[in-house]
Amino acid sequence: MKTCLWIVALSAPAYTQHATGFEELPAGEFEELEHALGTWYADRGAAEIDLAHAKAGTRCLHLFGGEESVVELELFGGSRDVWELSFWAERWTSRAPFSFHVDARQGGRWRELYDGTDEVRVGRGFLSHVRIPIDGALDALRFRCSSPEGTGILIDELELHRPQPMRLASAAVAQPVLPVLIGNRLNPVARVDLSTTGNVEPLVLTELDITLEGTSSSSDIRLVEVYWGGDARTLDYRQPDEVFAQADRFGRSLRAGAEGLTFRGRRELPSGQSCLWISVQLDPGADIDGRIDAGCTRLELADGSELVPESAQPAGAQRMGVALRTAGEDGSAVYRIPGIVTTPSGALVAVYDARWNGWGDLPGHIDVAAQTSHDGGRSWSAMTIVMDMGDDPAWRGEGVGDPAVLVDPETGRVYVLAVWSHGNRGWSGSGPGLTPEETGQLMLAWSDDDGASWSALRNLTAEVKDPAWCFLLQGPGRGIAMHDGALVFPAQFQLPPEGGREPRSTVLVSRDHGESWTIGTAAKPNTTESTVVELEDGVLMLNMRDNRGGSRAVHVTRDLGASWEEHPTSRRALPEPVCNASLIHVGRELGLGADGRLVFINPNVAQAPRRSMSLKASDDYGASWPAERVLLLDEGSSAGYPCLTMIDAETIGVLYEGSRAHIVFQRVPLAELFPDER
Repeated sequence: MKTCLWIVALSAPAYTQHATGFEELPAGEFEELEHALGTWYADRGAAEIDLAHAKAGTRCLHLFGGEESVVELELFGGSRDVWELSFWAERWTSRAPFSFHVDARQGGRWRELYDGTDEVRVGRGFLSHVRIPIDGALDALRFRCSSPEGTGILIDELELHRPQPMRLASAAVAQPVLPVLIGNRLNPVARVDLSTTGNVEPLVLTELDITLEGTSSSSDIRLVEVYWGGDARTLDYRQPDEVFAQADRFGRSLRAGAEGLTFRGRRELPSGQSCLWISVQLDPGADIDGRIDAGCTRLELADGSELVPESAQPAGAQRMGVALRTAGEDGSAVYRIPGIVTTPSGALVAVYDARWNGWGDLPGHIDVAAQTSHDGGRSWSAMTIVMDMGDDPAWRGEGVGDPAVLVDPETGRVYVLAVWSHGNRGWSGSGPGLTPEETGQLMLAWSDDDGASWSALRNLTAEVKDPAWCFLLQGPGRGIAMHDGALVFPAQFQLPPEGGREPRSTVLVSRDHGESWTIGTAAKPNTTESTVVELEDGVLMLNMRDNRGGSRAVHVTRDLGASWEEHPTSRRALPEPVCNASLIHVGRELGLGADGRLVFINPNVAQAPRRSMSLKASDDYGASWPAERVLLLDEGSSAGYPCLTMIDAETIGVLYEGSRAHIVFQRVPLAELFPDER
């Protein structure tokens, strides 16, 4: 089969490159492709123009791997000077064996330029930007891949850069929506994006001017810093406080003041795209209801030239908050699965997993921990342990986790419900039965002093679990008290093995202030983590994680879970990337009765990765969720679990797994979601 490969030549007064694109080619396998730059040959194995996985546009090059796939690019016109080869790559398997190499033919002989076997990353989205310097002229390139059959590697946006003097083509300031947190050493608040053309006589950045105009109070900021970000314009949420090394710092740390700040240093600029991040460290006493704003108004190079960035200070400002839990605090590697409630006295009680050894779910060494606040979330107590079943390695760490929290407004008692995995009794290892050796155990604890101390544990398993089910566990997140005093936890269970262990969402109910509990029927097949509110008196809405993906499932019950009906918004109104969420009814939370104002939070995307943590509001009992009532809190990627509470009549408390800390707390004025009520 013979066709043509599309080639684009980009020219500027001091820079030239040749770039390959695949947009106008027919999809499918090929043996030979001709274009203005040269000819591609599928020398061994198989290669195709892939229609579904491009970095840019809709098409890319796919080497299938197998024993070895080899593709050569024979350049027209013979040998030519090239300073650098660059392309984006995506490894299509994590399985071994895998190898990837790029060779150049120079003077009639092949030599290896690059070994990407351990460099190219697995994961959707072309995570690896490969840049290979080339010494001298070349007349052909060769790409080699070995991998398990049918996998291989994807390549897109391949560019050959010719030697030309460098120039700074553009600079612009961006302000991704990220929380700025007390407790974090690093808080990226704005990004300066740089674009250079050319590749010889590199430019050196020596100065940049930063403005904090728009910040609520400069006294909230302890330090301002600038860090070199390279070509990474997104940040890794798994280690949020270690995103930059001190070696990446540009200039020295400066104290914030009313005037602008000038940072002086030396940084040689690379060819192509790069960035710097403006970061702040908050004072421990900062007012978390405030905002931080930042921009860059001038850059200066070693040759004395200056550039004023486009959009020097973008509209908007960053919300502040508290890094309630970060990696390594109190000896725990990871914190996950937050829940939060407001007690009748106004205290906030937050619960979560302390995952001592890493990110893994049960089984493992996991305890349920708690912290409390008596000033609306501005400061928090030390961490206390609510549930600890030991850490016996013979029983896979005796983990207990995925908590849900509930407050009884009549008694003030705070309940925490979690699941204990005695050995491998988590999601995959739990089985039918009632004993700890057979199945996960549903454990209840409570506090009568706003979370200062906790009761011994009570095992609810035999009381509420069908012995045929493989697994029963709580929400997680939080439960509610109904208008008549009934207490309700969201719950989930797995069918027996003959039912394929398929999960179902439901509710756990107590009509006697926690003395006894009953369980409802399944709301919908293949649903798991859910959140519950009472709409009108006696009507419960269950908002569910749906394993089909794409959007939330919503059902209602008028008989405490004995029967269910689908809500009109189910699988239509609320996008989700298969994750947990949280939902509250404002009037019920405040003890005012049903007012129809619902607030919802989740990662507001339909597909992984989990990102764009957003609040949404409805004033018609969840019948609609208007776009003008959506509030983005954190656009970064994260583990993604959130929980909501009303702190007082004007303020929402938001606890979530964020991009800048394992667990983030923020205060959000209710009026931002219901502006017509100001």
